Amino acid sequence: MPVKNRFAELLPEITAWRRDFHENPELLYEVHRTAGIVAEKLREFGCDEVVEGIGRTGVVAVIRGRQNDSGKVIGLRADMDALPINETTGAAHASKTPGAMHACGHDGHTAMLLGAAKYLAETRNFDGTAVIIFQPAEEGGAGARAMCEDGMLERFGIQEVYGMHNMPGFPVGHFAIREGAFFAATDTFRIKLEGKGGHAAKPQETVDTTVVAAQLVTALQTVASRNHDPVKNLVVSVTSFRTESEAFNVIPQRVELKGTVRTMDPETRALAETRIKALATGVAGAFGATAQVDYMRGYPVMVNAPEQTAFAAEVATKVSGGCQTAPLVMGGEDFAFMLEERPGAYILVGNGNTAQVHHPDYDFDDDAIPAGCSWWAEIVEQRMPAA
Repeated sequence: MPVKNRFAELLPEITAWRRDFHENPELLYEVHRTAGIVAEKLREFGCDEVVEGIGRTGVVAVIRGRQNDSGKVIGLRADMDALPINETTGAAHASKTPGAMHACGHDGHTAMLLGAAKYLAETRNFDGTAVIIFQPAEEGGAGARAMCEDGMLERFGIQEVYGMHNMPGFPVGHFAIREGAFFAATDTFRIKLEGKGGHAAKPQETVDTTVVAAQLVTALQTVASRNHDPVKNLVVSVTSFRTESEAFNVIPQRVELKGTVRTMDPETRALAETRIKALATGVAGAFGATAQVDYMRGYPVMVNAPEQTAFAAEVATKVSGGCQTAPLVMGGEDFAFMLEERPGAYILVGNGNTAQVHHPDYDFDDDAIPAGCSWWAEIVEQRMPAA
């Protein structure tokens, strides 16, 4: 069961779709053009049902197999949104939209799943139902949660769900996967410190919030180094340090810190939140300042189910000749919301020697399309084999 010949035939067509999406990136939920094209093509393919507007701008299609004796329903999900980055690839199909580009390969994910949908609608060589999911707002907008909250999984009777992402630095068309916790929970925090501003020449008359904030940045590093189990995974990063004054001779009244926390289990996640709040109030109080901490929980840990992970790896091995164990990823992935509600698995497909995702020089490698499409199609045909 290597890469399907049909996808080699379809490669020029799927590549053209991918490059059109790349030229016309859209952000978060504003994926109206992309979603419109996706829905139009799904109808052209002859899908049994195409529904728009799930999770605001998501698209869902239903493809029924030649048989439906099994009663099985498998969901396949791709993300559609781009990132607010100015592209620097210089490619002929580079973004035409200033300040937006497909720097994470969602254009490739969407095109590959469309290719698989075309094939599945043509052949229908399975016993059950395939539900094809095109999701908006993966890049920080929690589009997967929005689709779940719209009742997508219940409405279409989805029993298992599978996702895929490209992986730069890994051979094109090769696969990697990991059972259990795979992508990290992604929380953010904002700490507003207030002291007593004044003239920089008279620091004794102030409560210097810049000094307080500097001490707090250092103290926050102890959450990872001294508060949690060192064999577990935790990242605490302060990413913004802003005072309300830009003058050379003013000690500001207020300073704001922002940052992110990445964890792989609920206990570490709770510990990080507790310690960040305690350190902020404690350090500020020690200097006579006050701290207001806003801790925002984002995407949960993405957890691959054991049975579905083993199956996904088996399919990947048959498609490409092997499937490696993927490393833990401290980045976030909102497919986690779907995996909280249904068993399933998320796999990585190699994108070759390209720039890393979220970089202005990144581009999806179209040579990965046949392997990705074949994996999608085989997930359906092998999980729901026709008699």
